[in-house]
Amino acid sequence: MATLLYRLGRGALRRRRLVVALWLVVLVVAGLAAATLRGPTASNFTMPGTESQRALDLLAEQFPAASGATGTIAVKAPGDGQLASPQGRAVVQEVVQQASALPGVVGAVDPFQVGAVSPDGQYALVQVQFATGGDEVTDEQRTAYEQVGAAAEAQGWQVAPGGEVLGGEPEIGSTEALGVLVAAIVLVLTFGSLVAAGMTMLNALIGVGVGMAGLFALSSVVELTSTAPILALMLGLAVGIDYSLFITSRHRQNLLDGLSPEEAVGRAVGTAGSAVVFAGATVVIALAGLAVVDIPFLTVMGLAAAGTVTVAVLVAITLQPALLGFAGRRVLPRRLRSVAADESPTDGVDVTDRPLADTAPAEDRSGFGFRWARLVTRFRVPVILVGLLGLGLLALPTPDMRLALPDASTAAVGSPARVSNDLITEGFGAGFTGRLAVVVAGDTPQATSAAVPQVTALIQRTDNVLAVAPPQLSPDGRTALLGVVPKTGPTDEATETLVHDIRDSVGGIRDADVLLTGVTAIGIDVSEKLSDALPVYLLLVVGLSVLLLMLVFRSLLVPVKAALGFLLTVAATFGITVAVFQQGHLASLVGLDTPGPLISFLPILLIGILFGLAMDYEVFLVSRMREDFVHGESAREATISGMGHGARVVTAAALIMISVFGGFVFLEDPVIKSMGFALAVGVAIDAFVVRMTIVPAVMSLLGDRAWWLPRWLSRLLPNVDIEGEGLRAKLADQTPTHV
Repeated sequence: MATLLYRLGRGALRRRRLVVALWLVVLVVAGLAAATLRGPTASNFTMPGTESQRALDLLAEQFPAASGATGTIAVKAPGDGQLASPQGRAVVQEVVQQASALPGVVGAVDPFQVGAVSPDGQYALVQVQFATGGDEVTDEQRTAYEQVGAAAEAQGWQVAPGGEVLGGEPEIGSTEALGVLVAAIVLVLTFGSLVAAGMTMLNALIGVGVGMAGLFALSSVVELTSTAPILALMLGLAVGIDYSLFITSRHRQNLLDGLSPEEAVGRAVGTAGSAVVFAGATVVIALAGLAVVDIPFLTVMGLAAAGTVTVAVLVAITLQPALLGFAGRRVLPRRLRSVAADESPTDGVDVTDRPLADTAPAEDRSGFGFRWARLVTRFRVPVILVGLLGLGLLALPTPDMRLALPDASTAAVGSPARVSNDLITEGFGAGFTGRLAVVVAGDTPQATSAAVPQVTALIQRTDNVLAVAPPQLSPDGRTALLGVVPKTGPTDEATETLVHDIRDSVGGIRDADVLLTGVTAIGIDVSEKLSDALPVYLLLVVGLSVLLLMLVFRSLLVPVKAALGFLLTVAATFGITVAVFQQGHLASLVGLDTPGPLISFLPILLIGILFGLAMDYEVFLVSRMREDFVHGESAREATISGMGHGARVVTAAALIMISVFGGFVFLEDPVIKSMGFALAVGVAIDAFVVRMTIVPAVMSLLGDRAWWLPRWLSRLLPNVDIEGEGLRAKLADQTPTHV
């Protein structure tokens, strides 16, 4: 693979104008396609095969008027008992009429007719039924809904429209641009050259632009959840910068070794580019592997992010060498350009006759990476023990992790959804914000009518049920919809128990199908299925990491060590995320208003993404260790050399990842905030604690045994040549060619 990429890099540099032009054409075409074909994103999370989803499908078929999105308008009078006065009733009636007249609304329910008035006569709830699902409600309809009750508010009343209809696409603002700015500063400090930093950033941005445009162009035929583009942007931008950074760093080193720009690019793409392809492949495989969980919205999220990572890899190994060709030696700091020029081959000599290390000046091993590696390997046993103990302590909150889909109680303070939720909780209790829906469907109207009283009685006798609303009947009388109000909130553990208790209690009804659904029940079903899939997916990812690293490093112990390090990273990251976002410790530092359960798909996504990034850093550090060990250095010296050469680049790459992911922590949406936080923390732990501290300590402790592989297994495994050994041998064997 290294030889193929070597030729690709040189070819891209020679035809750099064509390569740049082609990528710009792709960017423009993808942008036009996105602008013309972009479809809406979905804010709901469907789960085929679950009881809650079967109930929704049944409603859509037999009772379509009740299958659309719902809204709840909370009304609060200025004082107690005012709702009972003629003036109070008139205000509420006006709100009901305004809601009923909204475009797309089937009808609004008078709270006085259904008893949706608080005992103190100060709060009322107006139920609003839309004809279509929440994702089909237009922005104009949603805006009109949010403006209901403006006249009442002018009279001192509080009117707060809320409900599932307010669910929308998270907005990308300017705060996450801070992450990109920090990444740019890191690049400048790493390279000491504005040209190198700017070129690397430009390359990554073009890749992200192509990937995101292509994703939005496909959104007209593929249903994207509202978080899928955010995840794709977050990951595509981070890996795009990192992959370009790795290739540019190796190219600069090759220039300092005296190679011409063309040969330096070829060897950079052949060596660092091989690692980029492998690292990108691991991320893509892990994200695409989410399909095995068999959850449609999660599969789409994984494939969307995998697509942007694929584009980032392609851009890094084609567009980056072309841009480096335009820059020449200006990618080096000004003080080093003359040195690189003096060490270049004279005219008339083909540079391919020069092995990578033969012409290098005496190596300076006094840098921080070398000093850190010597310290870690010297005190390897204490370092390993302290590292394991520290990560173990960070992982302590992990067993307390609770998963749920987000509800309005954790929305940003002051947002319409949060205001409505708080007003409902204040007047009626938390259970009214997470009402359940029971669908009773019989073969005949008589069967349904007979089953409804039985179902109602069974539900009323269930613990934690506050009230059961009168049934709504479909026009043909065969389907009934019962509203159930729990005593506890949507994400409370008691509500989860209630869902199971109701399903158990009505399971004996024989004359009709009885199915429990609602936003709360859907969230519980999704969370449980994801929790069940998590161990299977973790086993798949760990097994995959062992296999891939066995191919790369031709070792048994190195892959096992890498997989165990990955598990440590995941456990510690979960622990910190639970402590902050669920338990509320230091929540104010990340702008979190209300702690709550983690979003149900966060753990499985985190495992997939961190797996790819962990293997990324593992390859860049350990491949140099193996290379030096194979060329005769002792295991300890090879470990120090690998760390010394890779520490600066890996540090810069990790800081860039952390800054990009961390930029999303400043968004108001708690889902995106938790994703950005968990990824930033995970990268920090994996790069600085596991890969740059525990890994070299363990490698030096293992010594020569780290590279042991049974002969029979060595013969079975293909040689993927990530380190470019075959390329080096080929270049070393070539003889000078004069022109």
